Amino acid sequence: MALTESTAQPSDAPGESDGAAPPGDQGAAPPGDQGAEEQLAWLTAKSGHAVETPYHFLLLLRFVLINMLGFALLAAAQIQGLLEMVLVADRTYLSALIFFVFLGGLGICALKVWQTSQDLNQVRAFDPLDTSRAAEYMARLRGRGGDSRAILASSLRLKLSQRVTVVRHVAGSLVLLGLIGTVVGFIIALSGIDPERASDVTAITPMISTLVAGMSTALYTTLVGSVLNVWLMINYHVLAGGTVKLITALLEFGEEHGRA
Repeated sequence: MALTESTAQPSDAPGESDGAAPPGDQGAAPPGDQGAEEQLAWLTAKSGHAVETPYHFLLLLRFVLINMLGFALLAAAQIQGLLEMVLVADRTYLSALIFFVFLGGLGICALKVWQTSQDLNQVRAFDPLDTSRAAEYMARLRGRGGDSRAILASSLRLKLSQRVTVVRHVAGSLVLLGLIGTVVGFIIALSGIDPERASDVTAITPMISTLVAGMSTALYTTLVGSVLNVWLMINYHVLAGGTVKLITALLEFGEEHGRA
């Protein structure tokens, strides 16, 4: 009889009640939901980083300040009459051609600086919902191993470095155009000299005039090409420095993403 009563009592041992799950299993999320929650938390953290980055378009600001100074010096030269003197002395108009090539290179550099500055801002304030170079790189990097990430990083370096070389080539062409003007100027200067008429007093004045005109062309084209080359190379170094920062930021962000 005592045995019957003890078997009739309900069991208080954990996990033995009718259809009840163990306390440790209640509310546990499936592994897939846990991974989705971790990814959502990572994306939220990266999106919230935009508030922590108050500085934007610093690269573009440096570019604008440098060229404001350059054009201010150019305006001062114009006020002093130096530009008009160059144009009058250079009868081949090579100095004007060099200046227009410089303006083209400066325009290309401005476009590249704007693109790089935007890409830097998008990395610093990453938003997974926006279409950007950072989002594109993260999409290509996701789920890849270490070797694949290294290949993608090398490809990124080459692509971003290649897009700034055109500015350097344009800057180099300014020096070459100046050297061509030097050669043309010497040719003009020597073409007016006639050794057979050197003893003729009436012929000396035209020969000296031609000599001076040729030397003016040679010197002014060399000067214009060299000065504009320095100006454009300063802008190139600003762009190259911003590109290095962009590559570094993308690679660091990619490695952090790969470990997330």
